Amino acid sequence: MKGSSPFEWRSPELVSTRSTLNPIDLLASHLECEHITLPTGSRVFKRGSAATAIYAVKRGIVELVGDSGEKTCYRPGELFSFQDIVWRESAHHSDALARTPVEVLRLERLSFLNLLHHHPTLALLLIGQQHIRLREQRSSGTCVY
Repeated sequence: MKGSSPFEWRSPELVSTRSTLNPIDLLASHLECEHITLPTGSRVFKRGSAATAIYAVKRGIVELVGDSGEKTCYRPGELFSFQDIVWRESAHHSDALARTPVEVLRLERLSFLNLLHHHPTLALLLIGQQHIRLREQRSSGTCVY
């Protein structure tokens, strides 16, 4: 019955997130965040190199190329390599290449985990980004099960 509860359910699409910082702003505001600018064709990191940081695309397109040649593009506002650092992997499983001139943010693992501790909604934003990416892959037929 409408109005009978002090809590009202609203569709997530209707809830404004303007008052919260987006993942890029949160990373960029961290004192230890590195801002890296690279030209087209540059390597952000190499497969097999130590996975010690998370990366975010502020401008441009970064493509990750996996062991089997699978490719995933990341655009402005998206974070990448968090799988490698959150699960305590020791090395990157992909090559990360700048497909356009890029501005990338880099934050060390412990600083990122500290940021998650102070901004737990960041984890929800990351899960949301992954959900959207998987839904797009599923609808385009590029998702491998």
